[in-house]
Amino acid sequence: MGVPAFFRWLSRKYPSIIVSCVEEKAKECNGVKIPIDTSKPNPNEVEFDNLYLDMNGIIHPCTHPEDKPAPKNEDEMMVAIFEYIDRIFNIVRPRRLLYMAIDGVAPRAKMNQQRSRRFRASKEGMEAAEEKQKIRQEILAKGGFLPPEEVKERFDSNCITPGTEFMDNLAKCLRYYIADRLNSDPGWKNLTVILSDASAPGEGEHKIMDYIRRQRAQPNHDPNTHHCLCGADADLIMLGLATHEPNFTIIREEFKPNKPKPCALCNQMGHEVKDCQGLPREKQGKHDQFADSLPMAEQEFIFIRLCVLREYLERELTMASLPFTFDFERSVDDWVFMCFFVGNDFLPHLPSLEIREGAIDRLVNIYKNVVHKTGGYLTESGFVNLQRVQMIMLAVGEVEDSIFKKRKDDDDNFKRRQKEKRKRMKRDQPSFIPGGQFSPQALGNRSSPQAISNPRQAAFEMRMHDRQNSTTSSPNTSLTPDSSPSLAGGVKRKAEDSDSEPEPEDNIRLWETGWKQRYYKNKFDVDASDEKFRRKVVQSYVEGLCWVLRYYYQGCASWNWYYPFHYAPFASDFEGIADMPSDFEKGSKPFKPLEQLMGVFPAASGNFLPPTWRKLMTDPESSIIDFYPEDFAIDLNGKKYAWQGVALLPFVDERRLRAALEEVYPDLTPEENRRNSLGGDVLFVGKHHPLCDFIVEQYKTKNTEPVDIPPELCHGIQGKLTLNENAVLPDQTVESPVPMLRDLTLNSAVSISFKDPQFDENFVFKATVLPGAKKPAPVLKPGDWEKTNNDGRPWRPQLGFNRDRKPVHLDPSAFRTLGHTMPRERMMPGMYANAVPLGAYGSPYARPLLSGQQQIPKLLSNLRPQEAWRGPTPLFQQTPQRTAGAAPLLPWNRMLQSQNQFQPSQYQGLGGPMGYPQRPEDRMDRGRQAYGPGRPYPLPPPSGRYGWN
Repeated sequence: MGVPAFFRWLSRKYPSIIVSCVEEKAKECNGVKIPIDTSKPNPNEVEFDNLYLDMNGIIHPCTHPEDKPAPKNEDEMMVAIFEYIDRIFNIVRPRRLLYMAIDGVAPRAKMNQQRSRRFRASKEGMEAAEEKQKIRQEILAKGGFLPPEEVKERFDSNCITPGTEFMDNLAKCLRYYIADRLNSDPGWKNLTVILSDASAPGEGEHKIMDYIRRQRAQPNHDPNTHHCLCGADADLIMLGLATHEPNFTIIREEFKPNKPKPCALCNQMGHEVKDCQGLPREKQGKHDQFADSLPMAEQEFIFIRLCVLREYLERELTMASLPFTFDFERSVDDWVFMCFFVGNDFLPHLPSLEIREGAIDRLVNIYKNVVHKTGGYLTESGFVNLQRVQMIMLAVGEVEDSIFKKRKDDDDNFKRRQKEKRKRMKRDQPSFIPGGQFSPQALGNRSSPQAISNPRQAAFEMRMHDRQNSTTSSPNTSLTPDSSPSLAGGVKRKAEDSDSEPEPEDNIRLWETGWKQRYYKNKFDVDASDEKFRRKVVQSYVEGLCWVLRYYYQGCASWNWYYPFHYAPFASDFEGIADMPSDFEKGSKPFKPLEQLMGVFPAASGNFLPPTWRKLMTDPESSIIDFYPEDFAIDLNGKKYAWQGVALLPFVDERRLRAALEEVYPDLTPEENRRNSLGGDVLFVGKHHPLCDFIVEQYKTKNTEPVDIPPELCHGIQGKLTLNENAVLPDQTVESPVPMLRDLTLNSAVSISFKDPQFDENFVFKATVLPGAKKPAPVLKPGDWEKTNNDGRPWRPQLGFNRDRKPVHLDPSAFRTLGHTMPRERMMPGMYANAVPLGAYGSPYARPLLSGQQQIPKLLSNLRPQEAWRGPTPLFQQTPQRTAGAAPLLPWNRMLQSQNQFQPSQYQGLGGPMGYPQRPEDRMDRGRQAYGPGRPYPLPPPSGRYGWN
């Protein structure tokens, strides 16, 4: 959702909602990778029933990643998507349902944002390419060194839009992937899989919510189902709360800011394109073996527990002495509604409400003060009470002027502090820093210093460089009273020598009197005294608030509605909104895929469209050429960066667009007509699933009528099944759309078209907790209400869902052992590189081998002999004294022992697997990954992932 910094604000205000994921890693035996058995208990100590994947959050990082080399072709992209899904599945391990939802054709209100994003991406890509070429020529003209420019086609991420060949191929690949996993992975054995590809209309996350709403309304639904939704959008948190399901968790990538990226010109780290100097690349590793690899860490995942967020909100929203009965579920709906005012994908945020300024907290406080006067809640099951909303907004409008003035004061104070910081850093900077071979090294750098070569030449270069720096002012220069050099002609200092930064011009000046008149004049080109126009803007915004809330709680109220302005009104303008209509036309239909492409694509991405359709974007005689400007303005709207601004694009007139497309529709090929049609969902099951025989029987009898799913065969899931033309059928080969992957010749999975339960157009889904739902056990403790939960130290996420889990840790001696065994390549030698590790082979302090254990090879060939040490024996090398139990295994011994046919530990002592006393409950097998040396996996089969009889 378009709420910048929402998740950052939420995680800081309610830190205990975050849980770090425990992930089991695949093991290798004799060079053979052993797949993870996801049928085993979840290492996070929680079992999930349903896993929902918002696939667009997976497709984008896999096709054009920012922190690693991009895939070379489309086939590698598909394999990367498969591996990403495997990893999420390994962490979550659903037991009933896997739902994959790809964004289909979006409502018109969302298409405006999609249009803005795609036009921006095209413009920024062209500008970046021009800037890159310009800097490249300048560096080469100065004699700099740059690698030869690669001639390769740039991947246009705009192809990740319904109707393109890429999305059609992705759907085929996912059907193959699902069939492969149902045939070979034991964790998928009894799983129901639903694929909603890009041909099914609707945004991915809203298709998931629509499925949950419709299943909740069925009598066979389990009210204690544990849902897990994968996605990075902030609106998933709102959507999860809107379901009122007691067990709802979100999994997403852990955001780590300021990830290093290589320069696009020289492919070196540490600088951007604009700062590139064209210096030769330094050798990476002893033999330059890491030249083509980027320093990266595997992306980690976190859980967001909405049940814990509900605990926080219950404490914050509970109000006493109300004139009506307090209902926590209704107050949660009001909280979700108020979050819409700070921004979403369909409406611009109000000028006075910025989430970084505590706008949500301000709204909650006003809400709690005004709710005594409103006589009830703002919303009910997705419908808004405008009379009560008006009271809230007018209360915000009363403090708008003070909000704008405080924003200006905070901004000035921040600039002043930054200016002082730059002056302080400039003053404290040393006058001379040796460079090259004599440059200072950071403390803690484990790299061994290289030998000095040609020191006289290096010293001479440093002296010359210092002499040039010391003669910055010529004899004809004099110092002005502010100590800046000034020529006789009175030349001013250059702009780059100044401490001030160029600021975008702000013509609105919201902190000064008359801000409302200036706002409407500059943004809407009308006078603030034009009450009729202001009321039109407010009415459109109120319609948008009603539409968005209905979209979250009931589904799409209208596929055609959209907010027809680039800017929002002020909160003080929300007068008389109680009488404004909030109904929407019924029976509206979504765009077709190719029609949406014409509505959101710039002309630069026209290659994804049929030739005659593409011509409408570029032909000067086209009747809709004004929809595709080559350049457009970006209004920063008080922000600092272009990506925060407003793209001033013309809105697409649906009637003109459809009229122009009627002339080119006959030019579509049969394949393009197929991609331009709307589709539906497909359900997959394996041969072990109870529903498999029922589906196979439908194909044998060739029943063309929709049939109801027997809920007792499918975990209570209900809906209609219809035969699929391109179905995956048992005993039929499933051809691989990816050449590097094999065909499935022994297929036992089956697929069939699936449709959610249907309801009357006026049916209202109740936003409440279902009868029979059990409230999760409280998680928060009194100390969790504070911002720290670690004795005053900064808060750290919990590991797994069990808060009493004792994390495995290493003592100092273990870290020293790791210092010996860490690889010495790539500038990472051990901290104690010259010390013999305790218990190493050949050391007089080596512990005796256990029975049946083989001698281990010498791990380090360049260790200094023990006789080379002088002085007393270091403390960490003294012979340890043990009184009970066998000696614990060192890391390398434990590794060799675990490779010995994956047998359990060969010794039994009083202590646990790490030599520590065990608690009684730890001696039981609870499926925890953190304890013990690992599960006793059998050797893998000679071919395939897994096989069943």
